[in-house]
Amino acid sequence: MNEPEGLRFRRLNRPQIITDELQEPQYKGTSTYSGKVFRVILVTLGGCLILPMLVVFFLLESPIHPELLSLNEPPLMSGCYEPNFKLREAQRLFEDQLVGPESIANFGDLIYTGTADGKIVKIEGKSITVIARLGKPPCDGSREQEPSCGRPLGIRVGPNGTLFVADAYLGLFKVNPVTGEVTNLVSAGQMVGGRRLSFVNDLDVTQDGRKVYFTDSSSRWQRRDYLHLIMEATADGRVLEYDTETEEVTVLMENLRFANGIQLFPDEESVLVAETTMARIRRVHVSGLNKGGMDTFVDNLPGFPDNIRRSSSGGYWVAMSAVRPNPGFSMLDFLAQKPWIKKLIFKLFSQDVLMKFVPRYSLVIELQESGACMRSFHDPHGMVAAYISEAHEHDGHLYLGSFRSPYLCKLDLSKV
Repeated sequence: MNEPEGLRFRRLNRPQIITDELQEPQYKGTSTYSGKVFRVILVTLGGCLILPMLVVFFLLESPIHPELLSLNEPPLMSGCYEPNFKLREAQRLFEDQLVGPESIANFGDLIYTGTADGKIVKIEGKSITVIARLGKPPCDGSREQEPSCGRPLGIRVGPNGTLFVADAYLGLFKVNPVTGEVTNLVSAGQMVGGRRLSFVNDLDVTQDGRKVYFTDSSSRWQRRDYLHLIMEATADGRVLEYDTETEEVTVLMENLRFANGIQLFPDEESVLVAETTMARIRRVHVSGLNKGGMDTFVDNLPGFPDNIRRSSSGGYWVAMSAVRPNPGFSMLDFLAQKPWIKKLIFKLFSQDVLMKFVPRYSLVIELQESGACMRSFHDPHGMVAAYISEAHEHDGHLYLGSFRSPYLCKLDLSKV
């Protein structure tokens, strides 16, 4: 092989050195294409998620129009409010036989309560007897049937054992517990003081049976929308008086945020009223020199109060429909100053779904006649007594009503 031919051979068979510069052109097009595809997918997914949220936020109308609410920091769960398990000593009665026994009254050893399907029942020993129905059947306790079937809430015993009942949809009633005769005293839906009765809640009766004081929680929301009322913080609750002789209805106080449980003072010149949304109890003067006035009996409670009933010590039992744990997290306190979040929540979720996020913490407190806390009973996870609406004391026991549980609870006070 001569010199020129050798040079040509070496040039033709020269080894190739692979470098990044040589590889880049081979894959640059593929990498760019994959990146574009990924970005398109990412933007598409983001649009699919964000667009419905924007539609919900801007186009769908919220069923509530919340107001800014100012609540104090909840009291510490210490001292009188120290958590315990005393409510777990309670015994469940008539499980799956009574649904939503909201309020309780007794005449001697006979116990009376109302149920979610519109019945007024008598409990004697281990037996339950239906003595009256306030609404029209068929009734299964469902949300849809509540307005026609009725929903008995507050119940009291008046003179001669006559029952007085507040029905959320149908109004005030007098019930003869022997014959079952029902008399409508005040019809819900009627106009009183320029506003319609829409959510009749609790009541109390003077000893002579002449006056019936009752609460109308809202003229905008019905009982089946109670969570809407709480979250909206509507100040349209009222305290009213019914005169059994003149049959006149008078507005005594208004502009309360969820006027709930009511209890006469011993002198019958004032009533205590649970203002649930504000976590406080107001004292409304219904007769005497201070008639027409109102002051705060106890403020900043560790929960949102429901019914109020007298205790044998001369004080008051207060059932909390929900608690404000401190330390801990209270959803309603957190949202008090954030109405836009409330509106968004009710655009996305139904009341039934939201109720699943409400802690089952059960709490009953006993207040002195001055309003100071005496003691408290807890069931931190509602394992025995859940969704307590009332604590009614009788014969050394505390009967615990509930606005949704399918049972009644009985607590022996000597054990706690």
